[in-house]
Amino acid sequence: MKFNKFLLRKKFLSKRRKKYLTAKKFNFNLIFGLIRKHFNKKKMVIGGYFPSDYEVNIVDFLENVAKKKIKIVLPVIESSNNMSFKLWIYGEPLYVNNFGILEPKNTRIEIIPDLVLVPLVTFDEKLNRIGYGKGYYDRSLKKIKRHKKNMISVGIAYSFQKCRKIPINKYDFKLDYIFTEQGIISSK
Repeated sequence: MKFNKFLLRKKFLSKRRKKYLTAKKFNFNLIFGLIRKHFNKKKMVIGGYFPSDYEVNIVDFLENVAKKKIKIVLPVIESSNNMSFKLWIYGEPLYVNNFGILEPKNTRIEIIPDLVLVPLVTFDEKLNRIGYGKGYYDRSLKKIKRHKKNMISVGIAYSFQKCRKIPINKYDFKLDYIFTEQGIISSK
């Protein structure tokens, strides 16, 4: 199974690099629709990410989130197997971690998000995903779900990143939604 995930990861990372510049725009208002559906008028925290390696660029969406006075947290790698989310004020400097990913540095306090936007390499129609292979998001999302039962996870990808079937195991975390330029995919 690990070998299959390795091959799928390699194939879809290559595909994303090749198609990135021709990809269509996303309608992030659909994410605001999910927010209204699940968190109607409740103060909430959005876990975002700063895009790298041709991931879907969500920076304009994060700017709109900040304008709506919604708190933003970004992932921070804390050890070889631990990732947490830390507060980020839109426009504040970010710092490059050991993986070449930008993250906030000025805060020590972990904040548990209500909605997490998850970058991914590939996904299937059953809302399974393959990431970069280190398991950070799988472990973090499981931990968050234990603390916040109503947490919503949304994979962010291009529609061309969809594959027929993802091999899964007990360590994998199934997402609540996948958001592509074609819309939102849900299991409900």
